[in-house]
Amino acid sequence: MENYGKIMLLALGLIRWCDRLFRSEGYDPIKQQTFYRALGGGVDFGETSHAALVREFTEEIQAELTNIRYLGCLENLFVYNGQPGDEIIQLYHCDFPDSKFYQQEKLIYFTAGDEQQKAMWVEVKRFTSGELKLEPEAFLDYALNLS
Repeated sequence: MENYGKIMLLALGLIRWCDRLFRSEGYDPIKQQTFYRALGGGVDFGETSHAALVREFTEEIQAELTNIRYLGCLENLFVYNGQPGDEIIQLYHCDFPDSKFYQQEKLIYFTAGDEQQKAMWVEVKRFTSGELKLEPEAFLDYALNLS
């Protein structure tokens, strides 16, 4: 992990539609575990987290965002691929203005760094039941309280 020993600043977007959350899917080869998290990415020096969120969605899935509302700040301490990580997350609630993103049942593939990843709609109950792992788990509290 190239960022070992550094705190990463991220801007992530929480998108809920009916009973589903828009998530990216990841896999930890050491733990042999699939996990799901919100889309977004790193905030560059001199960039606001709001601007980073918009940029990341444009770069990753060619999507515009609307109704962007700041939800809060989370710290996430984790271990991925055997390496400890620490990230500060600026979390936003947002929507897609283009209805095609709500109509896609298929996976949306995008490139993040050197990896190809996929994003999809996942039913909230699959996270609340413990069937699927949401990272960080605190996202679920935010998702359940969205109006």
